[in-house]
Amino acid sequence: MGAGGRSMPPSTRKEKPDALKRVPYEKPPFTLGQLKKAIPPHCFQRSVLRSFSYVVYDFIIAFLLYFVATNYINLLPKPFNYLAWPVYGFVQGCVLTGVWVIAHECGHHAFSDYQWLDDTVGLILHSFLLVPYFSWKYSHRRHHSNTGSIEKDEVFVPKTKKDLAWFSKYMNNPLGRLLTLSVTLTLGWPLYLLFNVSGRRYERFACHFDPSSPIYSDRERLQIYISDVGILTMTYGLYRLAVAKGLAWVLCVYGGPLLVVNGFLVLITFLQHTHPSLPHYDSTEWDWLRGALATVDRDYGILNKVFHNITDTHVAHHLISTMPHYHAMEATKAIKPILGKYYQFDGTPVFKAMFREVKECMYVEADEDAQNKGVLWYRNKF
Repeated sequence: MGAGGRSMPPSTRKEKPDALKRVPYEKPPFTLGQLKKAIPPHCFQRSVLRSFSYVVYDFIIAFLLYFVATNYINLLPKPFNYLAWPVYGFVQGCVLTGVWVIAHECGHHAFSDYQWLDDTVGLILHSFLLVPYFSWKYSHRRHHSNTGSIEKDEVFVPKTKKDLAWFSKYMNNPLGRLLTLSVTLTLGWPLYLLFNVSGRRYERFACHFDPSSPIYSDRERLQIYISDVGILTMTYGLYRLAVAKGLAWVLCVYGGPLLVVNGFLVLITFLQHTHPSLPHYDSTEWDWLRGALATVDRDYGILNKVFHNITDTHVAHHLISTMPHYHAMEATKAIKPILGKYYQFDGTPVFKAMFREVKECMYVEADEDAQNKGVLWYRNKF
């Protein structure tokens, strides 16, 4: 379990022996208002200049990586020139994941005090990464409104044992887990956008590119069209680049980093909401605060900063999602004494954690001897 009231920043703590101990599921003895009062007032302030400084910084780094790759990799002797492209793709993908996080902030109205500016910046940045901005903004907002609900959460909704696919028990082995992770990290993001895979159950087909999708309300449908236009514009730009530079050039310069971005955003989301210590709730037990607390901060080392601390301040983000990322560390430190045992941090190395979570968290089920069957915990026994 987490360090409770300690004041040490989450990214500097090591894994505790009780990191897998279940967090409390009872109604917490504090309110959201009390948590907000504990946070210094300046943490809620959004600065246009400071927010844009992170955009500029990320793109300067991205451009320098692009410049070095396109001008010097081909000068390397074989096979080092071939090996250099995957290295570039990973590093560039990490930087562009930071860009994705800033666009994510725009979707939460955490970039500035101006909704039109947040939406404009978010649309441009997310379209650049082939993400339908408004489509994701609205489904992600519903995720924040229903976190931890087995019926209404929008992403990485765990199945109950009776709802598992017939082949699930055959995947509960090292090879099956490797295959699961490989598919999840490479195809998980496009499958979610196109077919709502791992998302909430709807009565009919749900797709993030479809304005008539049941994910959206009538007043949101026009903006889904705008998202689609953004994606089509970026796709056409990539097509023109492929005509001018060649498909291989586009795949090396843009395609490789994009795969890394997609993989990281799926991995980050998966590890924030999937942990043996975290409960899920059905409609008889769920409430917003307990659902928001059913998440965990993780330590990605130096990538915490590259990802603008979305990784190690996620609990605070779910409690106050309009707070800018550059105040989230201070806010986390402020609320930890109040959260106590309700705060969860796991410093397990990410590579180890993702295999452990795939192994331990196959489905959710209530404890057999529990009086309240509305609280569900992860299981892996068949």
